[in-house]
Amino acid sequence: MPVNKSQLGVGSLEISPLAKRYINQVLSSKRLSYGPFIQRFERQFSQAHGAKFGVMVNSGTGALRIAVACLKEVEKWQDGDEVICPAITFVATANVIVDHNLKPVFVDVDSQTYNIDPDKIEAKITKHTKAIMAVHLFGQPAAMDKILKIASKYKLKVIEDSAETMYAKYQGKRVGSFGDIACFSTYVAHLIVTGVGGLALTSNKKYAEVLRSLANHGRDNIYISIDDDEGKFGRDLQEVISRRFNFVRPGYSFRVTELEGALGCAQLKTINKTIATRRKNASYLISCLKDLEKDLQLPIRAKGAEHSFMIFPIAIKKGSRANKQSLVYALEKKGIETRDMFPLITQPFYKKTYKLKENNFPVAKWINSNGFYIGCHQGMRKAELDYIVKTVKDYIAKL
Repeated sequence: MPVNKSQLGVGSLEISPLAKRYINQVLSSKRLSYGPFIQRFERQFSQAHGAKFGVMVNSGTGALRIAVACLKEVEKWQDGDEVICPAITFVATANVIVDHNLKPVFVDVDSQTYNIDPDKIEAKITKHTKAIMAVHLFGQPAAMDKILKIASKYKLKVIEDSAETMYAKYQGKRVGSFGDIACFSTYVAHLIVTGVGGLALTSNKKYAEVLRSLANHGRDNIYISIDDDEGKFGRDLQEVISRRFNFVRPGYSFRVTELEGALGCAQLKTINKTIATRRKNASYLISCLKDLEKDLQLPIRAKGAEHSFMIFPIAIKKGSRANKQSLVYALEKKGIETRDMFPLITQPFYKKTYKLKENNFPVAKWINSNGFYIGCHQGMRKAELDYIVKTVKDYIAKL
């Protein structure tokens, strides 16, 4: 079967007629700065994830950065304080901790879900620990009940790094509604794609004000939008004029344009169908590859959790004759894109700076050596899923 490599990538993008119409509305309005499309996207996305406030920024990393900056400022964290995070995650999770002169403390992960292992968190808590960064990896929610219990016991803040997981519930609640601040990404290949973009959600009004200020150079929140010149919310126009160029904290330029907001609003119309298709595709791959479970660990849905299946993770089981490098090569040779499962503790900077030894993280070590992922996105047709299955089975049959 001919392979359309773009269809067998880890992500997919379709610009719908509605998205094009929204984009044309933005262009016709001659307004690219923060406006009605971004505001609608913030409001609707936040409501869907059980949060009162949302701030759209330039990336999921930007959202994480202002989340950590906000908590450090409001909660008066000191340089050198510690934030717990998983040993398997994208590098941005730890980078934003280091960027704020805090120390990432790594915890090994669960061998089935690949998320942080809550049973190993308490051993890493010290008098300097201030927060837990709970990552919902690959579309699967972390074990938030156990994480929140630990956070409450030690009076720790919780940040949800939900860059890869949207609209998934854990024990009846959607990701984004558990922590103090939750961060999402709308980057290419993610569940909602706006090209660049991300969101920071919270139900804490003070945090929301600081987050929005941080995303806008640290500006006084009296003037975030050009509409604020009109003296909205009962503010006197003279007061707006006198304060609109006040910068009350060091901040960033993490803004996006109305174009990204328009794309986000259009994709909200189809997100339920998008995720349903991903789940259907993942279930099909699991059922077709089930007879290879002696060699391959396929994705699971944790008890009480939904899975958004941003991607489809696979790991070579211990004792298998299969080899990650040769299987990945076999897939890539056939036009099936693969990616490593975000090894963090082996990254040169972290390994050297924090003197990390991979043997101290046995599950992460196994994943680094044996884990990878492929796509299962909504753009894949049944024939392409069958092509993936055949390629994997042909490889195993030759062992």
